[in-house]
Formats: sequence, structure tokens, C-alpha cells
Amino acid sequence: MTTVVEPTPAGPSPRPRVLPMSPNLALNQRVDERRAAGEDILHLGFGESRLPAFDGLVDRLVAGARRNAYGAVQGDATTREAVAGYFTRRRLPTDPGQVVVAPGSKPLLMALNLVLPGDLVIPRPAWNTYAPQAALAGKHCVSVPIPAQAGGVPDPALLRETLRAERRAGRDPRTVVLTLPDNPTGTLAPPALVRELCALAEEEDLTLVSDEIYRDVVHDPATPFLSPCEVVPHRTVVTSGLSKSLAVGGWRIGAARFPADERGLALRANVLSVASEMWSTLAAPMQEVARYAFSEPPELRAHLANSARLHGVVARAVHGVLTAAGADCRPPTGAFYVYPDFEPLRPVLTAKGVTDSPSLARELLDASGLAVLAGHLLGDDPGALRFKAATSMLYGDTPPLQWESLRSDDPLALPHVAEKLRRIEEGVRRLVS
Repeated sequence: MTTVVEPTPAGPSPRPRVLPMSPNLALNQRVDERRAAGEDILHLGFGESRLPAFDGLVDRLVAGARRNAYGAVQGDATTREAVAGYFTRRRLPTDPGQVVVAPGSKPLLMALNLVLPGDLVIPRPAWNTYAPQAALAGKHCVSVPIPAQAGGVPDPALLRETLRAERRAGRDPRTVVLTLPDNPTGTLAPPALVRELCALAEEEDLTLVSDEIYRDVVHDPATPFLSPCEVVPHRTVVTSGLSKSLAVGGWRIGAARFPADERGLALRANVLSVASEMWSTLAAPMQEVARYAFSEPPELRAHLANSARLHGVVARAVHGVLTAAGADCRPPTGAFYVYPDFEPLRPVLTAKGVTDSPSLARELLDASGLAVLAGHLLGDDPGALRFKAATSMLYGDTPPLQWESLRSDDPLALPHVAEKLRRIEEGVRRLVS
């Protein structure tokens, strides 16, 4: 918990106001506490890529360990050159002067909230950090339901209606966040939908923040990926990082690409001003890692491809378990999540006292030892019967088991993976029977 002290209207005595912890981190802490008390819990509520760190990354971290001086706020020139090359290879021609590196993409997103004018629009549901960051920055945040095709983007027709309604109410929505691929639905918005949103951004003079931290976790390399930065580069900021694709979340390495025009470079300068007061610079050993990772040597590209394949195989298996039980669920195509909707089973669940997303998540945890993140914690309708499950937690509890999963031609046949899938199947069957 974070405590904020504010003066009361009646006088100078401070009144503490306690702000909630990020819900996924709070759930992670509760699971740890219950496990310490002896409970056997399968944790599906935390968005971590449960794979070991690639040896080449570890080698670069060790090589940089003696670099203990502060560096440039924006990152070393060679690090930014590597990041610029990464974006350029993805059809986003980039100069190192457009790049900022940071301790994770999360602080970059917070800095953008602090410096971009106007209010924020996000999809519903969405990653649980977008809205709280906007609130901490003093912004009004409104969410727009996702379309049927995929999550991570607001439905264009509803977005247009929402913009008009917000402006009539005296608010000033100017920035829209997109997540490609999406957390929490594990889906990727198709190019036609991205183009439609880009056209709307032009009409309405919107800034797009494209969170592409899962870009390298598209399950099938043949799946078309269109960044809004390819369509409207002058109004798109792209954020990314290594936490998800390379499973080094605890190392905290993020990057952002800003537009090359005068407005984009001014925005970058303002983010650097915030960075200079918040995080100073990305730690020098991590810049060694970032240079190697964003340069994408062949051995690392092979590792990324194997990781994406494993994420897809296991996510589709969990999707099959959920839909076989009667839930509606968009087929996962990226990241490592599924987002089932148990509305078709509402009569059965109501008889058990499960009537909303909090009670649905509670029933799964208490009756079956399955920890999931309830949909209302992601901005969804609290009355809906939806939750997020992170399928990346099924690869094994130790590095040797995780390496075995990654290298296997048939990871679903491995005993440690099959056992976790069986637990999900039994838990869901118990829920709906």
C-alpha cells in the first residue's frame, strides 16, 4: 500500500489516504502468503513469462556488472542504436535520437501520462496499470469496450461516440492506449482494425500510445502485425521492453520510440525531464543486456521463436479446456493469456452463489486452488463472469523443467505440463458442475 498525506479542509492536520496496490501484484502477494501457509495453489493470475533467462543475456549482465557509474538519461548511444535497429527491422525506420531506454516500460508509460496533455482513453478490459497511472497523473480516464475481433483496442464506433460524449461533458480526451498483442485477452487486433483506429486518430487529432511489449510473442510468425506507427507515425509513441518476450521482468528493461517531427521530439524531451527526476537512467549493466537483446543475434532470434511457439501451444490448450467446459473465449494469438467469459453458464454458477467476477475468482481459488485475476480488476464490468488466466505459469516450477518445456516438440505431453492442465480442467469442471 502507498499512503498519501493530504491536508484536511478544516485545518492543517494531515489526513492519510491509502491507495490500493496494483491488483496483480497484490494477488501475487496473497498467493505467496497462502502457499507459505501450506496451500497448494496453481497461480494463473500473474503476467510473468515463466521461462529461464537465456544464457547470452546472463553473460552480458555479468559482463556489465562492474559498470557502476551513472549514464545519460536517455541511455547510451550504442544502446539506443540497438533499439533503433530493432524498430527499423519492424518497418518503423528509427533514429537513435527518437529512442529512450528506461527501467521497464511501466515508468515510460507513467512519464507519458505526466507530460501528454488532456485525458486518456483505454480499452475495456485492459492491463490493470493504465487507469491507475492516469489517476496518479491527475488525468480523467475513460474505457471503451473492445470489439468482437480482438482485445487491446477500443471498438472504433464506440470510441467515436465516447469522444463526443466526453467532450460534451467538458472533458478533454486526447490520448488513446492500444495494446498489441493484448493483455488480458491474448489476442492481436488485425490490420484493418488498426487502420480504422488510425483514421479516427487523424480525424480527432489523437495521440496513440502503442504498447507493443508482446510484439515478439505472436504465436504464429505468419500472423500479420500492423503497428499504428506504420500508419500514423507522427502521432504514435511505441513502448516496448524485454520483460515478456525474453522473460527478464525482474531486470526491468524498457524502451520507447517517439515521432521524429518537432512535436515528437519535444514530447521525448519532456519524458526525459521526468526521467531525470524519477529514475535517472537505465542501470548500466542492463544497458549491456539491452544492446545484446535489441541487436537480435541469430541465437537469440531462435530462442524467441521457440518461446513464442511454446506460449502459443499452451495458451491454445488452456483455451480448449475452457471452451470445452462451456465458456466463450477469443482464441489466443499472442502473449500468454486467455480471457474466458462464463456467461453461458450463469444459471449453474448462480446456484453456487457465483454472480460476478469477484465471486467467480474467489470460487476458483477456494474450491480448486486456481488463482486468476478477476475481470473487474482489469476495468471490466464487475457483474460479468470473466477473468484473466496467465498460461505461461504452466511450464514448470524450476529452470530445468522450464528448459524441458521450451525444448520439447510436444510440451503438452510432458508430465509437469500435463499435470497443471489436468488441474485446470478439474477445477473448471468442479466450477460448472
